[in-house]
Amino acid sequence: MFDCIIVGAGPAGGAAAYHLAKRGHSVLVIEKDAWPRQKPCGGGVSPAIAKWFDFDLTPAISTTVEKIRYTWKLGDPVETEIVKPMWMVRRDIFDQYLMQQAVDQGAKLQTQTEVTGIKFKGSSWQVSTNAEPLEAKYLIAADGAKGPMAKWLGLKQSTLRQSMVAEFPSSPGQIPSFEFGMVKNGSIWGFPKADSYSISIATFRGGESKDLNKDLIQYASKLGMTTYNSISEHPLCLWDGDKTLHTQNALLAGDAASLADPLSAEGIRPSILSGVKAAEAIDQALGGASNALEKYTQVMQQEWGADMAWAGRLAGLFYRFPGIAYKAGVKVPVATQLISKILCGEMRYADVVDKAMKSLSPF
Repeated sequence: MFDCIIVGAGPAGGAAAYHLAKRGHSVLVIEKDAWPRQKPCGGGVSPAIAKWFDFDLTPAISTTVEKIRYTWKLGDPVETEIVKPMWMVRRDIFDQYLMQQAVDQGAKLQTQTEVTGIKFKGSSWQVSTNAEPLEAKYLIAADGAKGPMAKWLGLKQSTLRQSMVAEFPSSPGQIPSFEFGMVKNGSIWGFPKADSYSISIATFRGGESKDLNKDLIQYASKLGMTTYNSISEHPLCLWDGDKTLHTQNALLAGDAASLADPLSAEGIRPSILSGVKAAEAIDQALGGASNALEKYTQVMQQEWGADMAWAGRLAGLFYRFPGIAYKAGVKVPVATQLISKILCGEMRYADVVDKAMKSLSPF
């Protein structure tokens, strides 16, 4: 009998496991894949996550970037500095490092173990797996965008958005790049790592494109990158409104909770935030607080969902008039400065949406 079983060893699961184990609770993390595992992901993460941990994250950071490049339909380029440097990570290294900190605190990690069913019986969760059955007082479902836990718990998840990622060999001087206009209702972004350059493509609104693979390859070719291993699907679970994230002795966290930014697709920071807050809630519940899990839903709505409502409004405006938004918004250096402050937690979308709408109103 564990105090908590966490399904999924990604950033949300790792953060939750670390903070629960540090508080002295018995924690088991179940991961269906071998470990460490490759994870299709752009790998951009805000240094703001450091405030949630009391250990050095530097060993898990592949590189740090201070500039961004934008293009519109492969032309009209602009390069600008960002106010706050951003971290780039390889998910196999980053996720493993975070989980190792949890293990060092006493959490247990069980890999190549797939959950096949769950049932709440008496006062605990019975968890069936492809190995032995397991039992815990509480569950955290952090099994990602495609995981079954949210459905099994009877909790709603956002509709998945199609996204593709490919890794290319790195070359000197590469910086993050964003291409707008080439993909209807979406964008392409490339992030450098120490040993590779990842290119991602996704749609954020409307119907799905059937040509994302083709568009990604065409974009990479225009940049002179033609060698890649394969293109991997990485569905996005974008925030599209507040949802209930708790049920009987269980919580959703990370991509399973549909937290990705509907404008930027940022997912690692909100995943870690949800893991931290989920650990706090379960710690309180184990201490006897009867409404701790309900408060978790409220906290995530207040600290993340409220601002994602503004991000969603801005995304709707941007993708309705992308050409105008690029010229009047993206290309203006202050826009990058504002977004970097938002990603670092120093500002909120609510602080900039009115200004953005006013700048576009003459058009």
